[in-house]
Amino acid sequence: MKTPTNPTAAAPANSPNPDPWEAAYLSFETPEQEVEKFMTRLRKLGAHQWSKDAQIVELFCGRGSGLHALHRLGFTRIEGVDLSPKLLAEYRGPGNIECCDCRQLPFPDASRDIAIVQGGLHHLPTLPQDLELTLAQVHRVLRPGGRFVVVEPWLTPFLRFVHVVARNPVARRLSKKLDALQIMIEHEIRTYEQWLGQSELIWGLLDAQFQTEVCQKSRGKLMYVGRRA
Repeated sequence: MKTPTNPTAAAPANSPNPDPWEAAYLSFETPEQEVEKFMTRLRKLGAHQWSKDAQIVELFCGRGSGLHALHRLGFTRIEGVDLSPKLLAEYRGPGNIECCDCRQLPFPDASRDIAIVQGGLHHLPTLPQDLELTLAQVHRVLRPGGRFVVVEPWLTPFLRFVHVVARNPVARRLSKKLDALQIMIEHEIRTYEQWLGQSELIWGLLDAQFQTEVCQKSRGKLMYVGRRA
């Protein structure tokens, strides 16, 4: 999961009363590790084949680790949107950023080549309504043939195993990363379980809007690229 907006987040990790989800997220991996992770994912999804001049928007961009990854991969026309002004204020990079709701994107029709979401859709408050709105907005702003890139949790056997281990107190004491993961799950449990429990519905909505180019479901992740017809 990237630096998404957690709907329950209220205070930064260094405040006197830090939000537990935010603190766990910041301890899960370093910003540099996150950027490297995103670069690896994007390469696997075919980013090396995309035009470096493509106009790319990242939804739920948070602090901008995904934008840093795109910049390092050589993309020059990048921008990010997120609902949290606090997270956006932490971004320091060459991309343009805008505070907005991804269910109502402020871009003209057919104005972007690629839209990317890495770990934001499973925070949507209500399914299927909020996902339908978001996908419709992505479809609207993409040019014909434009790509929609999605990386989200997916309930594979591997993820089921991770859930079991992360709930084990001994494992959590031995692994800071597992402990952080379990804290995040516990504090986003409603939307997280809502997302994982509706895979057929989610896939149906994606399939209705986009033509599948890449689809990988492994190690607890959906890695997807669809094209706008």
